[in-house]
Amino acid sequence: MDKQTRFDLPESALPRAWYNINADLPSPLAPPRHPQTGAPVTPEFLEVLMPRALIAQDAASAAEIEIPEPVREVYKLWRPTPLLRARRLEAALETPAHIYYKYEGVSPVGSHKPNTAVAQAFYLEDEGGRAFTTETGAGQWGSALSMACQFFGLGCEVYMVRVSYEQKPFRRFVMESYGGSVYPSPSPRTAAGRALLERDPDHPGSLGIAISEAIEMAAGSGGAKKYSAGSFLPHVLLHQTVIGLEALQQMDLAGEYPDVVIGCAGGGSNFGGIAFPFVRENLRHGRRTRIVAAEPSACPTLTRGVYAWDYADGAGMAPIIRMHTLGHGFVPPGIHAGGLRYHGMAPQVSALLDAGLVEAVAIDQLDCFEAGVLFGRAEGILPAPESNHAVRAAIDEALAAKAAGEKRVILFNLSGHGNFDMAAYGRYMAGELERYDYPAEAVAAAMRELPEITDGD
Repeated sequence: MDKQTRFDLPESALPRAWYNINADLPSPLAPPRHPQTGAPVTPEFLEVLMPRALIAQDAASAAEIEIPEPVREVYKLWRPTPLLRARRLEAALETPAHIYYKYEGVSPVGSHKPNTAVAQAFYLEDEGGRAFTTETGAGQWGSALSMACQFFGLGCEVYMVRVSYEQKPFRRFVMESYGGSVYPSPSPRTAAGRALLERDPDHPGSLGIAISEAIEMAAGSGGAKKYSAGSFLPHVLLHQTVIGLEALQQMDLAGEYPDVVIGCAGGGSNFGGIAFPFVRENLRHGRRTRIVAAEPSACPTLTRGVYAWDYADGAGMAPIIRMHTLGHGFVPPGIHAGGLRYHGMAPQVSALLDAGLVEAVAIDQLDCFEAGVLFGRAEGILPAPESNHAVRAAIDEALAAKAAGEKRVILFNLSGHGNFDMAAYGRYMAGELERYDYPAEAVAAAMRELPEITDGD
């Protein structure tokens, strides 16, 4: 009998509701604080920036939130996504581990990002909105939102971190093809961008800075534009749980259940998407699956950051959030995993790590690219540099199983392909990429700028 490699769900199995981790957190999330006063933010403050439906989802406590039918109809362009058993990689590693990956690269833009982009665009159009502003690192999010806005007749203004804007021009072309307007960040279009460019005309940018610019443009538009987040916020991670909900069904088809679930982690979107439904199974049904977030050693928010109050953006315009952070003023080195270059971490992921319900590992970009090439040669897919962090962590788990002489079932989220990242792969193959030590001095300087807020305020 042939060994099954691919586990597909019919269109009818597409989830009808997202899973809301708020229902199962050990304690409720601390509400965001106003960036100027430090007081809890009001709905009126947030409504200047975001659609009302998304604000309500951030605070919702129900375990399930129905997926609107127009969103499900768009999802059907690529969902359910496949689950694959990496049999060729297992053979290359000579490991007794069983390795599975949920492949989100089959979406039109090649990543998991449309899972929330489509939902956010639907809610904005439903409330009579006209356009979104947003940030993007490597360009996966900007591509997804540009496409989603096109589907719902909305404008899309994207601030792309300058180092990625220069490294990945084809991502910009994708966004522009979908009708998005793309600007390198920091840009001269905003006060936040101009201030940084005056100090350093060659500033590489960061996700935190790009968020500041997008928020400034939305807040100053008189309601013409709203801000859209590609990661970090609870509603984003909520929408991404379609990944893990499908994976639970597919692991049943495979007749196995994971001992460890892995996702790369920058702001938390794809990690939460694959992990949260399995966290639910641990908390509600006594499963003992290890949940591992794999982040870059150049931006080790979970493994080296502090759990504290900090601004969600670089310029201090966004709400103050309790999260794991390296300091909002920290500008990570220009690694090629642009989507993971964020100083903070989603508050829900931060709370789970603080409670000991998930783990984190930090991995250097050279080790990640080594893993990506090995995976590509075995499985035929070259992952995005961000996804390579999960690939590396999965390979390390499989090698640990080999050393222990034990079977271990590993599931990881292959959050996107690397077809637009060939310049990065070319530099790796030519030996031109660097290792990055923990940027202790830069982090220490950024930590001195944390806002003075305590949980009791």
